[in-house]
Amino acid sequence: MTTAPRLLCISNGHGEDAIALRILMALRSQMPDMALAALPIVGEGSAFLKHEIRVLAATKTLPSGGFLYMDSRQLARDLRGGLVQLTFRQLQAMHTWCQHGGTVLAVGDLIPAIFAWRSQRPYAVVGTAKSAYYLRNEQERLPELPWYAGWAGSIYLPWERWFMSRDRCRAVIVRDQLTTQELQHLGLPHVYTGNPMMDGLEPTDQTHDLQPPTQEALTVVLLPGSRSPEAYANWHVILQEVDGVIQQFAPQWVHFLGAIAPSLDLSELRQPLEAGGWQLRFAHAQHWFQKGNASLVLTQSAYADCLHLAQAAIAMAGTATEQFVGLGKPAFTTPGQGPQFTPTFATLQTRLLGPSLVLVNNPDELGAIMAQVMQDPDRLTKIRQNGLMRMGQPGSAEAIAAILTERLLTASAS
Repeated sequence: MTTAPRLLCISNGHGEDAIALRILMALRSQMPDMALAALPIVGEGSAFLKHEIRVLAATKTLPSGGFLYMDSRQLARDLRGGLVQLTFRQLQAMHTWCQHGGTVLAVGDLIPAIFAWRSQRPYAVVGTAKSAYYLRNEQERLPELPWYAGWAGSIYLPWERWFMSRDRCRAVIVRDQLTTQELQHLGLPHVYTGNPMMDGLEPTDQTHDLQPPTQEALTVVLLPGSRSPEAYANWHVILQEVDGVIQQFAPQWVHFLGAIAPSLDLSELRQPLEAGGWQLRFAHAQHWFQKGNASLVLTQSAYADCLHLAQAAIAMAGTATEQFVGLGKPAFTTPGQGPQFTPTFATLQTRLLGPSLVLVNNPDELGAIMAQVMQDPDRLTKIRQNGLMRMGQPGSAEAIAAILTERLLTASAS
C-alpha cells in the first residue's frame, strides 16, 4: 500500500510565506493526497492557515519582523522578545513531525536551510533572499562595490553552499538564471531557476473601478509596504513625493493608486491625506480623493489591478516593488526608517533590480527624476527588458512543484 507523501515547508518571512504558499498550492494541485504542514519561523503563519495547511508550532511576531540583517540592534530586541525559546520550540515541533517520515522544503535564506538539514530528512532549498545581481550584472561586476564584496565567488557564502551540497539536499532553486549559472560553475549539483513572485498577478474585474478620469493621465501606484507601523511612516514620505509629482507634471492629470495591504488601517492613511488637502469624493470598496489636477484611490482589494494599470510606482516595499518591476515598469524608491525599508535595504534592492528601480534619497527630488525617466523612451525600453529578465515569467510555482515532485518527493519515496 502506497502512503500519501508528506512535506513540511519551513519559511522565514512574510514574503517567503507567500512564495512558499504558491509552491504548496501548485504541489497540492499536482498531488491532491499530499499531507502538507508548515513551520513559519517568522510571523504568525496566517497565510498557511487560510489554505488549511497545518502550522506545527505556536507562532509569535518578534520586534524585528525577521529583518535582523537590516539592523543589528533588532537582535537584542528579539532576544528579549523570546527568540531563543521560540527557536527551541520550533525545532522540537519539526523533529516530532519528522519522526513519521516525509520530506522538507526550506524557503528563504540560511536559517530554513539549517532547519532542513537538522531534520535528518531529504530536503530541497528555495533561495528567495539572494541573487548574483547583488554583485554583478550580465556583463561585469558592479563598479560601486568594495573590493572584498564577492570574495567567496558567489553571493551564496561557502557555509550556505555547504547546506545546499549535502546528499540529502535533492534540489536547489534560485531566483534567476544568473545565480543558477554562478552556482553551477562552482560545482553545486541540482540547481534550478524559479521565481514564483510573478505568479498570481492577473488583473481582476475591479480594474474598471480604478481607471483615471482622463486617458491622458499618468497613473502611479503607491506601495508603502505591508508592515505596521512602518507602512504608516512610509506613507507620510510617499505623500510628500506625491505632491512633488503633481507639481512636476502639471497641468497633466496624475492618477495615484494606493495599493494598501488588508492588514493596514485605512484611517491611518486617510488622516494625512485629508490634512494635506485631499478631499474625499466617494468611498466604497475604493476610496477616491481629489486634489487639484490629481486623483488618488485607496484600495485593499485590487492589488494586481493597480500594478497592471500603473505606468510607474513610488515604492517603499519589498516583494511588491519586485513584482511591479517584473511587469517591465519603472519604480522610484526612497529609504525609510525600518525595520525593513532602511537605507541598506533600499541600496541592496536597487542592485537587485538594476535600472528598473531608481533610488532617490531626497523625497523632494522624486518628481523631477520621475519626469526625466518617463520622458525617455530608450530608458523605458531598457527598463522593460531588464525587469522581465530579472524577475522571470509567470508559471514558476508550477515548474518548481514539478521539480520537487521528481527530485524530492518521488525520489525519496522510491
